[in-house]
Amino acid sequence: MKKYLMAISTALLVGGTTSAQTIAFEEYTLDNGLHVVLHQDHDAPVVVTSVMYHVGSKDENPNKTGFAHFFEHLLFEGTKNIGRGEWFKIVSSNGGVNNANTSDDRTYYYEVFPSNNLELGLWMESERLLHPVINQVGVDTQTKVIIEEKNTRYDNQPYGMIIAKVKENLFEKHPYRWTTIGSVEHLNSATLDDFKDFNTKFYIPNNAVLVVAGDFEKKQAKEWIQKYFGVIPSGTPIKRKTFVEEPITKTIKATYEDPNIQIPMLVTSYRTPSMKSRDARVLDLISAYLSDGKSSKLYKKIVDDKKKALQIGAVGFSQEDYGMYIVYGLPMQGFTAEDLLQEIDEEIIKIQTELISEKDYLKLQNQFENQYVNDNSSLEGIAENLARYYLLYGDIHLINNEKDIYRSITREEIRTVAQKYLNPNQRLILDYIPAKEVNQN
Repeated sequence: MKKYLMAISTALLVGGTTSAQTIAFEEYTLDNGLHVVLHQDHDAPVVVTSVMYHVGSKDENPNKTGFAHFFEHLLFEGTKNIGRGEWFKIVSSNGGVNNANTSDDRTYYYEVFPSNNLELGLWMESERLLHPVINQVGVDTQTKVIIEEKNTRYDNQPYGMIIAKVKENLFEKHPYRWTTIGSVEHLNSATLDDFKDFNTKFYIPNNAVLVVAGDFEKKQAKEWIQKYFGVIPSGTPIKRKTFVEEPITKTIKATYEDPNIQIPMLVTSYRTPSMKSRDARVLDLISAYLSDGKSSKLYKKIVDDKKKALQIGAVGFSQEDYGMYIVYGLPMQGFTAEDLLQEIDEEIIKIQTELISEKDYLKLQNQFENQYVNDNSSLEGIAENLARYYLLYGDIHLINNEKDIYRSITREEIRTVAQKYLNPNQRLILDYIPAKEVNQN
């Protein structure tokens, strides 16, 4: 993901802060379908303007992948009223920062300004939506940027293809099977009309949520929002396809040879349910218990105590339709990926057959309580969470209520959910190994 960071004071970056208290907000919808969320915080003279669009890599044509991520870059090229290359100059010269990022499910843009520049932030985001300039110069420029990003982060990065290889083996039907960055070949073969059609379909007010958070007056903010966004016409409602994966009932085995590594890596992954489900939240607790940090069960056992691995870790992907729980490890000399897998399975079996201790359970609860506070400790975090809960979860009140769901999860549920999802016949085992040397003779 491309990050656009401009010079700004530390205080401005941090913005307002919050403790584990209720996040107050107001929400309403414009006539064109744009949902608006307002969160006031007068603690610091800072305001965040952000727009999240319900479009990610899963919404792409399988023969034209990478478009959602491409637009994250392309829509900084300029608009009818913002010249090419001027976007970042405008932001920085007004004391602000901006950024954007893309996932499989959504694309997110935001600016952080001194509060006296709220109107500027709203105007700029409305320009991105109403007057984007999509021309061949911009497409060619950003294609070069994407190629460089892909080379740096995926193709030439040690272990850079793990997520890509897990996804293509774990999913058969769902668009989650390709990476967010997509295919350079698809971008190179796309026409200018392909990009314009993608913009027309997905970058519409009725496929987005606007969040304003920070130090502002609601009456004035609402007037500016109506002025700049209310005039934008609605787009054609999006008809989304539903992709259902068959349950995994037999271990999937795959191999990938990485030319950038010397030490093989154990990679195993389980497909998990939608992040909106209760089971997904239980699996979050299980993931933290097993593999979150150096105090986790797997790290203490395999790295610290038995010294069988240089590293043990995990990545949990919480997504709108399905998730992934990926466990990985680098074996020490004298041990193999199979040795690490055996140790991991022993710990999973313990969770499936025994209740975790009250002490560990309390630690998990405290851990997630702290995570909630951290996630909502800045205006940027609050703005993104308000957008995410509304757009992807369909329940904006989760910004205050989700912590109660985690608190209500019992030790018995942890055992039951581990039994349901974390079995050997329900996973992918990826043999991630160094590329074999090519004999030049």
